[in-house]
Amino acid sequence: MMQQKAPWKPLALVAVVAASLLLAGCPMQPRRGGPPTVDRAEALSRAGDHAGSAVVYERLADEATGNDRAEFLLRAARAYFAAGRPADAERILAALPPGLTAQQALEQSLLRIQSAVAQGRGDQAWREMSAMPVPASGPSAARYYETRQAVAIATGHLVDGIRSELARERLIAPADAHAARAELLGQLRAAGERGVPLTAPPNSDSTIRGWLEAASISVDNNRNPTLAATRLGAFRSRYANHPALPALAGEPTVGLPETASKLESAPHVALVLPLTGRTAAAAAQIRDGFMTAYYQLSANTRPRLRVYDSGTRAVADIVADAQAAGAEFIVGPLTREEVVAAAEQLSTRPPMLTLNFLPADRPQPERFFQFALSPEDDARSVARFLVANGKRRGVVLTPEGDWGSRVAAAFDEELRSAGGYVLGQASYNSAENDYRASIMHVLRSDDSVTREQRIQATIGQRLATEHPPRRRADIQFIFAPSPQPGTARLMRPQLRFHFAGDIPTYTLSDAFDPHPTANREIDGVMFPEMPWMLGEPGLVSEVREAASRGFGDAGARRGRLFAFGYDAFRIAASLQRGAPINPQGLTGTLSIDSQGRVRRELAWVRVQDGAPIPLARNAATAAAP
Repeated sequence: MMQQKAPWKPLALVAVVAASLLLAGCPMQPRRGGPPTVDRAEALSRAGDHAGSAVVYERLADEATGNDRAEFLLRAARAYFAAGRPADAERILAALPPGLTAQQALEQSLLRIQSAVAQGRGDQAWREMSAMPVPASGPSAARYYETRQAVAIATGHLVDGIRSELARERLIAPADAHAARAELLGQLRAAGERGVPLTAPPNSDSTIRGWLEAASISVDNNRNPTLAATRLGAFRSRYANHPALPALAGEPTVGLPETASKLESAPHVALVLPLTGRTAAAAAQIRDGFMTAYYQLSANTRPRLRVYDSGTRAVADIVADAQAAGAEFIVGPLTREEVVAAAEQLSTRPPMLTLNFLPADRPQPERFFQFALSPEDDARSVARFLVANGKRRGVVLTPEGDWGSRVAAAFDEELRSAGGYVLGQASYNSAENDYRASIMHVLRSDDSVTREQRIQATIGQRLATEHPPRRRADIQFIFAPSPQPGTARLMRPQLRFHFAGDIPTYTLSDAFDPHPTANREIDGVMFPEMPWMLGEPGLVSEVREAASRGFGDAGARRGRLFAFGYDAFRIAASLQRGAPINPQGLTGTLSIDSQGRVRRELAWVRVQDGAPIPLARNAATAAAP
């Protein structure tokens, strides 16, 4: 029976197709006595640092020839796909030399199919995968089925994906079966979260039905973990020996509070997040951080907790239900629209800590606190820092769209109130790679070009001596925020090219990629950052250890939203007790202002050799409001 296909989200599927392929073992091993950095590349892959592994393999390829060079390039391409960098993987595939071995040619074909998935050509990828014969050798066949499984599920052919995993299990070592099953469950869950139906076709056997039901349970656990233990018990009673059981039971339990039966009509804290819909991935990270803080409390001091999904119902209905069920404090909702709706509720509702800010023109209701990772607030912090350090005149470069407009407006307002002013502002299309026109406009270097052209037109001939375009001389800083690290990596070299590399350049933390080898292009740039991303000792180390226990090795590498959720629980717990909040947080030094807004003082860093280096404490604290 043909299964319904989900709408394409190609970039989100790159890791689905690639992450499992990287560690599958390569068809050709490097020569014995090869470069010792091969061990380093493999260690980086096992640790999840796929981009770092790819860089090492590229360097090895530069030092090798023939089939060894091809092998290292193929490994680099797989690593880049696993890191979610398909453009780099395409670049590597284009550099493969002729004369590949049969095994390498197979690998090249599989990677090109993977590339088609990454670029949104799912139907083409599935046709090519379906037309490819199964290789005769065991390792090659296992690699084939691993790729077929990922492509099938990524394109909505779930039953084909499950059957590919079953075929693959017959070809791999028994010790690897558990990881393969966990991988299958994760891929099926991701498909369900994209909207692919998880219903088994008629006449499906119990193995197929069980896998799809396990995936449905896993999706439900992500949306609302309250009943996870109950769901797992019910599945076990129906499928006592199903291969999905170990994978389903092995999902992170740090996000599983007490069962719903203990929470019905009982005093509790309500966590309201959109765990379905377009913001589900962000909400899940916040939830995981929240639950990590929750489980750091001893069992006898934890408040009762219930999770409500605002992705499927109106916030007003959820608040009413939570209040009727005994909620004494509400954390959430998350989106700006939901927070506005929550603010319109009657004052009889429980106290709330929303996870976004109300618009500035909205009055603050009673018992209404607000906490957010706001780029506008961070932009204001940059403005205060600049003026406090004697830099009052500068230019602003922001991406086109709402994000750039809001950040630029907040920065300009704060800079003017502190005694500075913006000399010039320009926006650019972040989907393009060339920001030359915007840079020349904001630096006024296009003026010198225009003058030279005017003189040449007047005298009717080219000037004997041409000078490079000159920028205006009164610029003390450049503020170039961007919501994506890739944009910042393109902007900084172009500023240098246009003779602005000596002007102090500032951005926001969104422009920084925590990967240790990803930031050399932005050396010299300064920005405010939260302690969690800087790996500071003390609380950060303690929470990373707790996250690793709850989520495995990937837990310690959770991002800013995880830290946001962690701080949200601790703030809410203090507010519920009527106690002052702990100023030490993962997202900064915390305080609450007279409007009930949580304020964050961040650490200031400069990128040096690709790493964030703290600025002097006296300079950093000058940015505090």
